[in-house]
Amino acid sequence: MLTLRKWFSSLIVLVVTVVPVMAGNNDAKPANGNAANAEPAAVPANPNPSPNLTAAPGSANVTALLGVLVTKGVLAPAEADAIRNAAPEAEFQLLVEALSRKGVLSAADLSAAPSPAAPAAAQPTAPAAAPVEARESVSSSRADSGVSPQQPQTQPQAPIPSRVAGELPPPPASVVGAVIPVRVFPIDAPKTGGLAGIKAGPITLAPYGFIKATVVHDSSDPNGDDFPFPGIWLTAGPNSTFNTGPTKDPEVHVKARSTRFGLNVEWPDISKNLTLTGKIEGDFEGNFSEVDNRDVSSIRSNEPQLRLAFVRLDYHASDTFDVFFLGGQDWTLFGSGALENIVETTFNGAFWGNIWERSPQLRGGFIWTLDKEHHVNLEPQFGIMMPSTGQILKLGLSGLAGQLGEGEREGADSDRPEYEGRVALSYQLDKAKGVTPAQIAVAGFHSRRTSIVPNSSYICDGGTNVLACSLESAFPNGFQASSPQWGGQIVAQIPTRWATLVATAYRGGDLRFYFGGQINTFATDVAGLTAVSGPYVSADGGPLVAAGGAVLGCTAALVGGACPGGNVEVAPQRPIRSFGGFVQLGLPLSRWFNADPRGHNAGWQLLFTIGKDQVNDHDLNNPGYVAAYNGGGTAPLPMLMGKTAIGTLYYKFNNWCQFAFEQSVYATRAKDGITLYTIAGQPSNEWQDHRTEVGPIFTF
Repeated sequence: MLTLRKWFSSLIVLVVTVVPVMAGNNDAKPANGNAANAEPAAVPANPNPSPNLTAAPGSANVTALLGVLVTKGVLAPAEADAIRNAAPEAEFQLLVEALSRKGVLSAADLSAAPSPAAPAAAQPTAPAAAPVEARESVSSSRADSGVSPQQPQTQPQAPIPSRVAGELPPPPASVVGAVIPVRVFPIDAPKTGGLAGIKAGPITLAPYGFIKATVVHDSSDPNGDDFPFPGIWLTAGPNSTFNTGPTKDPEVHVKARSTRFGLNVEWPDISKNLTLTGKIEGDFEGNFSEVDNRDVSSIRSNEPQLRLAFVRLDYHASDTFDVFFLGGQDWTLFGSGALENIVETTFNGAFWGNIWERSPQLRGGFIWTLDKEHHVNLEPQFGIMMPSTGQILKLGLSGLAGQLGEGEREGADSDRPEYEGRVALSYQLDKAKGVTPAQIAVAGFHSRRTSIVPNSSYICDGGTNVLACSLESAFPNGFQASSPQWGGQIVAQIPTRWATLVATAYRGGDLRFYFGGQINTFATDVAGLTAVSGPYVSADGGPLVAAGGAVLGCTAALVGGACPGGNVEVAPQRPIRSFGGFVQLGLPLSRWFNADPRGHNAGWQLLFTIGKDQVNDHDLNNPGYVAAYNGGGTAPLPMLMGKTAIGTLYYKFNNWCQFAFEQSVYATRAKDGITLYTIAGQPSNEWQDHRTEVGPIFTF
């Protein structure tokens, strides 16, 4: 952990060095701190110039505004002169009265406006704010790691570039915003007309995305990926699967495939109470193509992939109650409710404590505003998802057949959808400006996978294999082996003006699809069986390398090598259980030291993250799971846990460009009592990768 201490020390030194600069360098402010001395904005040419409309000390803003109003014909030059020549404390009131007489301001406008205070020093004009980012809800990836507008008028721009482009821009910032947690589900319902963008007839289109180019150094990367992969390396060859060779196998990558693109859409409806929105989003995180014209260039010409594609219908029953329906591919309710705010978004903490997924689904729920003043919203949701189980590309000799079988078929072969639910409560814990509402949520899911064995896979040879023939005769048409999938999660996101804390914990069985459980799915339990036959080749790609095989067994003593009739059963398959989570602390450094929210020092943020994903010890060491039964797979895999510690520093140069530096440690520990790895020639129970990633991120 010496390296870990070094980079933590480096980050602290960097913060100590930079903070005094931030505190004393407010780029958008004049040197003396009094904006009244700032140069006023240029006034458009006046077709009827008034020689008296010249600048005077303390009235630059009023003078500039009067010039614009005269140019546009709202005020006559004589009226402008009268206001300009009045006492400084009366200028504003006279201007309001003139605009009221001309119908520009109504009585309602005047009653809603606050009483004018003493003339304030003029402030320089801030550049137009970029659309609010909603992070990964873009609903900030997953792996990759939509989101409808999340009240952009009250939320500052988030630090990670997964923005919801086209949302109405917020007013000019008066304070540096707090750290915004990653949220893929909206806290508030989208409203009609809430999307600003390109008009294509009656439809509004708002493109968005980001370009990320980073340099990466891994101290140990035996799998050769440009993202952290758990310690079960798939490309090292059959004779050196867990051996790094003479070194730790360090690597350097320069990557741009995290670049993302998307489109938010709003359709009109004849009812003012209906809002119809949608999203389509993709990136280039797909696998490398193996076609002929990519023989030497696949690593930089990787394939695009679909991330999100859905439509959402909101019915605004009242100003406090919204009912919605969503159909398409979106984030799952289980697992995705809290995501890490980190630079490495290709795997996004997968198998290290950050569970998430995106899946085709039909989902509905409501948003009930219980208290507008404190932004208290209750949001229950329920959905049916595509039933899915785990997959590992490149694993084993089954190749694509294994991927299709375990990743794409076994869930569908269960002949039932996956059920997911989530209940979230948001509330404004800290009422300071630029602080988003806090949120607590609980989520869960239940599903099932099924493996089908046709009788064409039977190994009875007509009588020589007595045991197999006796077992298979009990299921003359073939058989099925199945196991449940389930999980529960609790999430807390607590933003304040001083720091933002995000914590999540989960527990479940067969969580590989959600990037949990150290790549494990299920195991075949042969405990209590006197004899077994198998594993059998299934119609969906088995037997699979990282999971139990479909097996028949006998529950009684054999007679003449055969199982007595009535004592045959399909060996039960059970989900391998796991648990984990992460904690992240985000520190808004620029806010701490009162940086100018419109200057170049407004975007300094420092985040610390720790996470862990661990297999249930009983399942990992269950003798019924690991017993040899004719090569029935390797489940469970011999990995106990994955753990990570991450430090991330963001510097937002402006609303469209930021720079990021991230130092992290990823480690995989084998189960107790074994030395699974050989690292640089030395046996070890644990493998570590010390990873450094740095680069710019441009948003649009």
